Amino acid sequence: MPDTKESLLKHYVPYEMKDGEEYMNEAQKQHFRNILHSWKRELMEEVDSTISHMQEDAANFADPSDRASQEEEFSLELRTRDRERKLTKKIGETLELIENDEYGFCESCGIEIGIRRLEARPTATLCIDCKTLAEIKEKQLGS
Repeated sequence: MPDTKESLLKHYVPYEMKDGEEYMNEAQKQHFRNILHSWKRELMEEVDSTISHMQEDAANFADPSDRASQEEEFSLELRTRDRERKLTKKIGETLELIENDEYGFCESCGIEIGIRRLEARPTATLCIDCKTLAEIKEKQLGS
């Protein structure tokens, strides 16, 4: 199964900043809208293909090991779809941030997240420094 983020990243052209260009101007916001809408569309296509696959391949195998293998395969697909459902929700929230002119700025410290980081992770809400600190805190609390 292809990684949907990987397939998405094959389809976009990196944004070329012009000298003196204001951060998160309308052209940049449109660039990220396009990326996010494409990503969401790909995720929805994956959902449709999973539903079709499960309906077509659902069989009542007499052999318990065949039945168990199919159930495990379906379980893995459903877990993947659940992660993608959560991602689809996050994409929707990110599109709202764009519409509210709040996209591209760290929700913790307020600085610019940066075009390249957002292209790598379009749903990022933290700058790299705040994300690093959050991960360090998470490791300390988790151990």
